[in-house]
Amino acid sequence: MSQQGPSLTCTIKAINNQFCHATINIPSPYIDAIYNEVSAAQQSKVSTYGFSQGKTPMGYIQEYYKSNIIEHIIEFLFKYFVINFLYDELHASKLYSSTEPRLYDIFVEPHHDAIFHFEISLSQAIEFQEWKHFLFKAPKRKNYKDIDRQVESFIKEEQERAKEHDHTKVCLGDWVCFDLQLLNCSKKPLMGIYQKNLWLKIGNEEADSPFQELLLDKVIGDILITDAQCLQEYFSHKVDTMYLFGLTICEVVPDQYFCFDDFKHHFRLKTNKEIHQKLIEIFSYRNDISQRRGIVEEALKLLISKHHIEAPNYMVLRQQKLVLESVQNNPDYQVYKTQRNFKDTIRLLATKQVKEMLLIDQLTHKENLSISNRDVKGYLNLIKRARTKEFIYFNPPPTKVDGQEMPIPAALFKRNCLREKTLNHIIYHLTRK
Repeated sequence: MSQQGPSLTCTIKAINNQFCHATINIPSPYIDAIYNEVSAAQQSKVSTYGFSQGKTPMGYIQEYYKSNIIEHIIEFLFKYFVINFLYDELHASKLYSSTEPRLYDIFVEPHHDAIFHFEISLSQAIEFQEWKHFLFKAPKRKNYKDIDRQVESFIKEEQERAKEHDHTKVCLGDWVCFDLQLLNCSKKPLMGIYQKNLWLKIGNEEADSPFQELLLDKVIGDILITDAQCLQEYFSHKVDTMYLFGLTICEVVPDQYFCFDDFKHHFRLKTNKEIHQKLIEIFSYRNDISQRRGIVEEALKLLISKHHIEAPNYMVLRQQKLVLESVQNNPDYQVYKTQRNFKDTIRLLATKQVKEMLLIDQLTHKENLSISNRDVKGYLNLIKRARTKEFIYFNPPPTKVDGQEMPIPAALFKRNCLREKTLNHIIYHLTRK
């Protein structure tokens, strides 16, 4: 379905040692193609005085509805092109971004290139030492035999589930990765080689039925030509659209069983004994902290103590807000809030988390780590079970909007997954014998 076309470009310009600007340019043929598609959709729906429905002149539609169409095109471009492209370019440039890029200006007009301007805050570069040779004493497991039996039972149950599951079809609860290409009425790509890569969890609620109908029972490699309403709504909250999409199923992560092949790949395990030892980490608890959590906390604490890491105040303040939102969902929030040192505790936690993210993100670039769909599959494999979620330190982005599972740009998943991969890279080297 791919077809060559003009290329998107990203220009990054340093302003000072704290900020840079990123400018994404989307060629005018793509803008005009979307403009014409949306205009045609409006023409078929509106009734204008003096014209029967569907007969309003295109010139009138494009002039009268121009502001609404432009608003939609901005939303569409951002979701279809900009998010994935920007994150890919920032990663390729090895920029030490300390916050999310901030969109501060947009230019979109028919017959002109679209331009998105972002401001990016930069963190101070960390001077890394030979961290792989640091002396690290990992927290030990508890030596209860019952823990080994729990691990053996978990492995056996998941292996039985794998035998019973139909591996070939998309089922409820599965994660599906798919590519979307915008097509014209002749089913040819409108956006050249560019397509949107998304992950979606197939929810089991009534609100999830549109995506269920679209994707259930499909298999990897299936190609669908569809104008499904759920995809129209994903790309447009401003106007009604009638886009035609080419959808290709790329990956499926079954929910019905825990995949030990993905688990082995994720943690570089080779034998069944190593699988058992790794699972022990999430079954062995001391003082309500799993061995896995203890290893992560101690590894990050060691690296942070050995390096000078500045936590910018604006980053800490933003993180404090996120921490508070998380704590407010805890049933004991009102009790916590009455503690005299509550605000200080929140700030200390936010500062710690900021330093961890800065450390992880810069070490990712230093070690030249990259991410693949196989890595994302390993990450999603871990969040299938409440117990194995304990292996995750950097949580995935929210997937629901108003109770409905919605597609998530692959770039957002890859960013969190890459942080997790870097963390596992750290632990792997610190604990090697």
